[in-house]
Amino acid sequence: MNTSPPRPSPGRPAHATALTAAAAAGCLLVAGCSGTDGTRSSADTGGAGARLKITLISHGDRGDAFWDLVRKGAEAAAAKDGVELTYANDPDAAGQAELVRDAIRDKADGIAVTLAKPEAMKSPLDQAKAADIPVVALNSGIDAWQSAGALEYFGQDESVAGRAVGDKLDDLNAKHTLCVIHERGNIAVEARCAGVKKTFDGRTTIAYVDGTDMGAVTEAVAAQLRQNPDIDEVVTNGAQFALAAVKSVKQAGSRARVATFDLNNDLVKAVRSGDVQFAVDQQPYLQGYLAVDALWLYRTNGNVSGGGVSPVLTGPAFVTRTNVASVAKFAASGTR
Repeated sequence: MNTSPPRPSPGRPAHATALTAAAAAGCLLVAGCSGTDGTRSSADTGGAGARLKITLISHGDRGDAFWDLVRKGAEAAAAKDGVELTYANDPDAAGQAELVRDAIRDKADGIAVTLAKPEAMKSPLDQAKAADIPVVALNSGIDAWQSAGALEYFGQDESVAGRAVGDKLDDLNAKHTLCVIHERGNIAVEARCAGVKKTFDGRTTIAYVDGTDMGAVTEAVAAQLRQNPDIDEVVTNGAQFALAAVKSVKQAGSRARVATFDLNNDLVKAVRSGDVQFAVDQQPYLQGYLAVDALWLYRTNGNVSGGGVSPVLTGPAFVTRTNVASVAKFAASGTR
């Protein structure tokens, strides 16, 4: 969703990993570690026949803690199910679409994909369907997964989550909220801020920032706070952006509080210390886990979660100072 490494050229994966359970189960399920980049293990699965090949393709950047959680969940499911997992990512929509085509050419047995920009994914998903490769969606595209041709969807209804945040801000007596969007056109992020604006009784200002440059994010939010000193709440769309906003508040000499969608270990610490008021957890580890497990279940037993008509929701859940201790140990181990 963010960070600022050099982006790969379209059509080439920014990051790809393949694993199998027999070689990695102990490591993945106990320590949450991952396999070697760009390799595939050839471990036996106990004579059960050829291992299924599943590819998960996201729109996340390399090194993003959020997508690390998605990947860890996917790896844990792959280890349990004894499948060969390839993880690939490209923040560029055209590049992500080409990664789907790569998986089709590689004769994957199943593809899991995020739909941050679903219009770019429609053609490659049609190609997967023509190749008789089942596709499930996760994380982004709750309003587009069926029309895009996915069998199932695992994630958070971002509009519902945004409306829940708007209601919570009313409960906290906020009056003017700045909702920060770090990726223009990302339907999930846009839906969150639209949801906040819909239910929040106060004023909502939406600010677009360059999510690939954390320094620029800090400066842009600080500038908004200086220009609008009545802003008393900043809502961001990622843990790292919340931490940047904490710096922005200090730079601007503002009294605004900071809240966010999504969390990681550093964000959990910030909630515990009171620097961040609350976080909305959509459980990215669970999204990756369920997506891979669903493809295995479909291939081995014909199961379709939600009957193919309803999404499987993984959030929203509020993490506040009063309940953060219950997730802190999992965040510290890299799974929340």
